[in-house]
Amino acid sequence: REWGGQTEVIHTSAETGEGIDDLVELLSLEAEILELHAETDAPASGYIVEARMDPGRGVVATLLVLNGTLKSGDVLLAGRGFGRVRQIYDDKGKSLKQAPPSTPAVVTGLDEVPDAGDRFFVVEDIEQARTVAEQRRSSDRVKILASAASAPKNLEELIGKIEDGEVSEIPVIVKADVQGSIEAIVGVLEKLGSEETRVNILHTAVGGISTGDVTLAEASGAIIIGFNIVADAKSRKLAESQKIDIRLYRVIYDIAEDMRGALEEGLVPEIREESLGRSEVRQTFKVSRIGTIAGIYVTEGVVQRNALVRIIRDNVVIEDERTLDSLRRVKDDAREVRAGLECGVKITGYNDIKEGDVLEFYQKIEIARTL
Repeated sequence: REWGGQTEVIHTSAETGEGIDDLVELLSLEAEILELHAETDAPASGYIVEARMDPGRGVVATLLVLNGTLKSGDVLLAGRGFGRVRQIYDDKGKSLKQAPPSTPAVVTGLDEVPDAGDRFFVVEDIEQARTVAEQRRSSDRVKILASAASAPKNLEELIGKIEDGEVSEIPVIVKADVQGSIEAIVGVLEKLGSEETRVNILHTAVGGISTGDVTLAEASGAIIIGFNIVADAKSRKLAESQKIDIRLYRVIYDIAEDMRGALEEGLVPEIREESLGRSEVRQTFKVSRIGTIAGIYVTEGVVQRNALVRIIRDNVVIEDERTLDSLRRVKDDAREVRAGLECGVKITGYNDIKEGDVLEFYQKIEIARTL
């Protein structure tokens, strides 16, 4: 309380250990003053810290017990997962029979990998846990399908849809080895995009790519992104038959670059005007069945056969984005005529050209935009 008020300041160092004992002592004192306590005899509850899929042990979840005591054999409900606790370990890998309040523990037995930050609870029986978990999974699926457009199933088709303005986002399902990887990937993908287009993360989960993921991707039009995991043979076969795009990565940067590139291809390009030349109308000729031909003198730049034309009369633009039917130099067709020369032009669909008019020739260039 060196600055006044109720907030304690303890100087600590993880490297030297300085202040750690003081911090522990202060926390104990504050807990005593605030009369903080936990029920040891109640069913356990707390938070999931981390979870992953282990090839040999199944779902392995690190959790922190906040209230009650967690025991082997307890029925656990955590996020979308449930199951009976098979084994409990401490942070050093030593087997435990139970984990009292304020104990970090590693447990096995869940059927699905929960998300970091999910609350967990011990419930009375396995059927109750199953019912709640299935309701949560069903709710998640409904939300995903409701938020997803009926979109193509591979990235190339999605880019085409974005370019055509039919969709404005790339829906993805993210599967990874651990929750920390998912959080990093989601953080990167959420920073991509613009007001026009973005990555829409429909679903994330720890573990390998399953047939359920492929089915969800097929229904929602999503791309499946896998990080440090694989898809089993059954899932790969289903994805191939349904033409679902599965992309596997080992580096998060590669995910970001692929998604950024896809989004940029879908951006409407910037249109810039590039001036080519100017000319003055010196004479006009009316030709039967053709229309009015303008004899012009090129004062600046170059006149090109495929250029756009802007007609200016008395410093006012009276026509714009016109095209040329023909460009002739003397009696020959020409592709371009440079400054200082005369030529004849026929403007497509326009015959009201007059002597003294100024013609500006230009082209429009598409500039690819970046995020």
